[in-house]
Amino acid sequence: MGWLDALRGIAALVVVFDHSSYAFMAEFRRELMPQFNTSRYGIMVFFLVSGYIIPASLERRGCVRTFWIGRLFRVYPLWAAVVIAALAAHLLGFAEIRSFDGQSAATVAVAHVTLLQELLGTPNLLLVLWTLSYEMAFYLLVVALFTVRLHQRSAATAVILAVLAAVSVMTGSVLPASALSGTVGTGPLVALASIVMVAAICCASAGSPALRVSGGVLGGALALVLVPFNGTVPPWEGLVILAVMFLGTAVYRAEHGQDPWRYAACAAVVVAGCAMGSAYGYGDGSHFTRRGWIVAFLLAVLTFGVGLALRRRRIPRRLTGLGTISYSVYLVHPVLLAVTDGTIGRWRRDNLALQVAFYAVLLPLCGLTYRYIEAPGQAWGRRLARRFRPRRRPGRRTTPAVSGSPDTRTRACPRPW
Repeated sequence: MGWLDALRGIAALVVVFDHSSYAFMAEFRRELMPQFNTSRYGIMVFFLVSGYIIPASLERRGCVRTFWIGRLFRVYPLWAAVVIAALAAHLLGFAEIRSFDGQSAATVAVAHVTLLQELLGTPNLLLVLWTLSYEMAFYLLVVALFTVRLHQRSAATAVILAVLAAVSVMTGSVLPASALSGTVGTGPLVALASIVMVAAICCASAGSPALRVSGGVLGGALALVLVPFNGTVPPWEGLVILAVMFLGTAVYRAEHGQDPWRYAACAAVVVAGCAMGSAYGYGDGSHFTRRGWIVAFLLAVLTFGVGLALRRRRIPRRLTGLGTISYSVYLVHPVLLAVTDGTIGRWRRDNLALQVAFYAVLLPLCGLTYRYIEAPGQAWGRRLARRFRPRRRPGRRTTPAVSGSPDTRTRACPRPW
């Protein structure tokens, strides 16, 4: 998996450049963005990697319960530390956080705890948190497909989502941002979505087969409603993001012999065609230019393909190490950037020295956050997951949690039989 770490590391550096260039390389950024949207490039690489590895993690465990435990302890410890650091910097006057747009602090807090704040009509305390909402939606969909035994239809799922994105543009069904929130109100939507999400996760992790299926379907339905109808990006782009993640899953299945390579290849052609067609049909928008988005998307897919082709080559340790701390790099850099904005300010002229200095401060800091926050959190999650696995009964055979096994693929956890 070293090639995946390398891709994550490269994507993290590009996203950091995209955000820090506002402060240190503004002139260069203005010339680059119409041709190449660096932010979309980085996040599309991240989404492809997530799509490749997340469903594999669930199926390797064969256990919805331990999957959710692992995800929560992987995501939340650093997320909580970064949010607290951002709020502390704001209170101390070193940085500014985004306003709540008139929403109550309780509503914004609950939305952020679900990680679905981007899809619930509340502002992100840190801009980069928006991608975690799509990650969470993907988790809910993956669990839904797993519980109803459709998890191996990854290529078909990617194609369906991509086609829906293209249809939404061709039919002109462009909804306003956060359309559901504007209809029912942000507070009620946050409350309802939070209850549904907690119920879905708890039921999908239960021992009863009926509850597992009900919880999985409920969570998947929540994701499929929020992504196209309440995101801040256009509906087609939200659907393309999900399609890209399932494309990564299709590649995983092809590589491991679960599906023919032609399935993944056909899915890649359809997803790429629908994505580019949607971007072209949508036209130049305020948040991206048509050419810049398409180039970024194609380069992200190409980057993933190159990484896949080189997966059996030896990957430099610096790249794999950078990938190891990539989650820290992604979440910590906005806080550090907010502090620099509040202290030294932004530069009108390009200053490459400050850009390099920003990386020089950020990367060692992220090494510390990984060592003292991320790694312990993951260790706690593994220990807790072991405690929640059913114990083997003496003298009884157990079946391994093999992907596709008819007796384990929809269980909350594999049990003796």
